[in-house]
Order: sequence, then structure tokens, then C-alpha cells
Amino acid sequence: MPDLRRAEPVLPGSSSGSRAGLAVPSGETAVMASPPDPRPRRRRSGAVVSRQERIAGPLFVSPFFLVFAAFGLFPVVFTLWVSLHDWSLLGDRTWVGLDNYRALVEDDHFWNALTNTLGIFVLATVPQLLMALGLAALLNEKIRARTFWRMGVLLPNITSVAAVGIIFTLLFARDFGLVNWTLGHVGVDPIGWQDHRWSSWLAISIMVDWRWTGYNALIFLAALQAVPRDIYEAAEIDGANAWRQFWSITVPLLRPTILFVVLVSTIGGIQLFTEPLLFNSGANAITGGTTRQFQTLTMYLYEKAFTGLEFGYASTIAWVMFLVIAVVGLVNALLVRRLRSVD
Repeated sequence: MPDLRRAEPVLPGSSSGSRAGLAVPSGETAVMASPPDPRPRRRRSGAVVSRQERIAGPLFVSPFFLVFAAFGLFPVVFTLWVSLHDWSLLGDRTWVGLDNYRALVEDDHFWNALTNTLGIFVLATVPQLLMALGLAALLNEKIRARTFWRMGVLLPNITSVAAVGIIFTLLFARDFGLVNWTLGHVGVDPIGWQDHRWSSWLAISIMVDWRWTGYNALIFLAALQAVPRDIYEAAEIDGANAWRQFWSITVPLLRPTILFVVLVSTIGGIQLFTEPLLFNSGANAITGGTTRQFQTLTMYLYEKAFTGLEFGYASTIAWVMFLVIAVVGLVNALLVRRLRSVD
């Protein structure tokens, strides 16, 4: 068997048995290995995608789009179509174009419901988010029975909303309510919480805050868990107190989560229905009191659709609600983005 030896380079001027600048010993066979290709090899099987593989991806995600088209997109488009008609369940469907929208602009009850909705939304959402953020920061600290308190803040949210409405209606009762009884000990006369606009707004806002503050606090807490503790330790070494750390570290880093919570709270606040409906469970429940002092947009929509059977007009209210949610959500997003300027 021939002895394979490493080929040596040929010195200039030598010519015996040389090939490509390498010396080949006489009588022996040299094995020339090709240099490795520095470029990464590509699998041929991955370069060619079969027709079945191209179809499999869209087929796997198609159930979502089918469900969304059936229960999301179609109702939205159909509601827009209905809003352009004088629509009745009895079969009367007359094309009226934009007449429903013109009538809505001149409807005093609609503007009253819009004012009530925005007023309750502001009174409920702003304190709710501030309390949720502070509660999340507190639950993120090393406190005793931390898991117990984190589970406890979610209990109001999983409580039946009907039970919450009944209990808060009794708490804010004029003659025998616990709230008026407590205020009486400090010299405040009994307040008819359901009789006036501002008092009813405040009572409903407290009900909403009690139910949803813990839920939003857990969302903020989940975001706080992702903030590295090294940042707080470095700020503490630099002399920043807890309040400075909260506004200079916590709030800017939670900006995407704050934006998400604000948008979700905006959608829920504009669509508020159950709490004000149960706050006055009498004959004027759907109208929000005797003078419509706390009737929201959703309550007015329900009144027109299922009491007056004006489905075209109710669909118009639904589309205006959609526009209101979009505008208020955009304003909130712009306000949240200004948190970048917080030092």
C-alpha cells in the first residue's frame, strides 16, 4: 500500500513531480483534498416548498378568520347597512340614507346619554387606573402573604355583576343606606344618590372602580415583574427616593401596558350598561332615572332597539358609539405617549 505523505511546497526553480505548486514524491500517489467551502451549505429539501406545504399554513389559521368574519366583520357591516334604513322586525325596511344620523344630531336624549357616558367614564377610569398602578407597585414589594393579597384583589372582578349592583344600590340608598348612615355621623344630610346627576355619576363610578381596579392592578403587576431590579438598585444608589423611582422608572417602562389598559378601559367605559341599569332597578331602569340623569349610550341604544323597536336608529347609535370609542381611544393614546417626557 503506498505511503501517503503530506505534500511539501516546491521551492522556486524545482520542477520534479510538481503540480499546482506542490511537490509529489516520485513513485507515490498524492491525495489532493479540496479546500473547504467557506459559504454555509443550504439544504435542498428546504429550498423547495411543495404545494401542500404552501396551502397548509393558511388552512391552519383559516378557522380564526372564518369565525371573525361570521361573528365580527359581518355584524359590523350589517349594522351599518341597517342604520341606513327604517328597520323594523315586522318587515318594514325602508331606505332612508343618512336621515337617522341627522335625527341623531338633533336628539336631546342622545346628547344627554353621551354626556352621562363621558362623565361616568372620566370619574371611573382616571381614579381606577391611578389606584391600580399604585396597588400593583405595592403588591410588587416584599410584603407578608403576598400571594394572598394578589389573589384577593381579583375577587371583586369574579363576583356576579348583578350581586354587585344590588349591594351597591342598597349601600347608596337614601334612607337606610350605609353610606348615608356613615356621612350622618359627620353632619352630612342624607343624599339622594339616584336623584341627581353628579351624585349618581359618583355612585356608579365607585361601583365600577371597586369591580375593576384589582383586575387592572394584576395587569400592571405582570408588567412590573419584567422590570429588572438592578435599575431600581442603581437609582437608589444615586439617591432617588421611591416617588422619583416611580415616575422616572416605573411609569416610562410601563408605557405599553398603560396604553393597553387605557384602551381596554375606554372600550368598557363607553359601553357601560349593567352597573347603571342595576343602580335603579325600578320602572325607570332603562331610562336611567326619572330625568335620565344617568342613562348611558348603551342604555339608550337598548331602549330604542327593544322598547321602541327602532332598529335602524339603534344601529345608528351603535356606529356613533364606535366612533366615540375610536376618538377617545386616540386621545388617550396621545396622552399616554406624552409620558416619554417624564424625567
